[in-house]
Amino acid sequence: MITLTKPAATRIADQIAKNNALALRFGAKESGCSGFSYVMDFAESIEEQDHVFESFDVKVVIDAKSLSVLTGTQIDYVSEGLNQTFKFSNPRSTNECGCGESFAVQE
Repeated sequence: MITLTKPAATRIADQIAKNNALALRFGAKESGCSGFSYVMDFAESIEEQDHVFESFDVKVVIDAKSLSVLTGTQIDYVSEGLNQTFKFSNPRSTNECGCGESFAVQE
């Protein structure tokens, strides 16, 4: 399951509406010094093999390969000083690189 906090759902819903998309497409790709990085995009369609989760009336679409790496992740949207960013709380993550761009999971 993938969940959103209320601030994340509000921000994502605004962006989905602006981009005429159906949902947020969330995934993980092999990248960085720790192994994986998070990927967010807009879903123009939902494929048969996609998994769909919903929080606060916002749909999150994830492919089967990413699901094994991201199961249980919560997406938050936070303000830190002048910066606003998405934060990921992934219970499968065992390590993050120093720059925070990638993460590792125990297989």
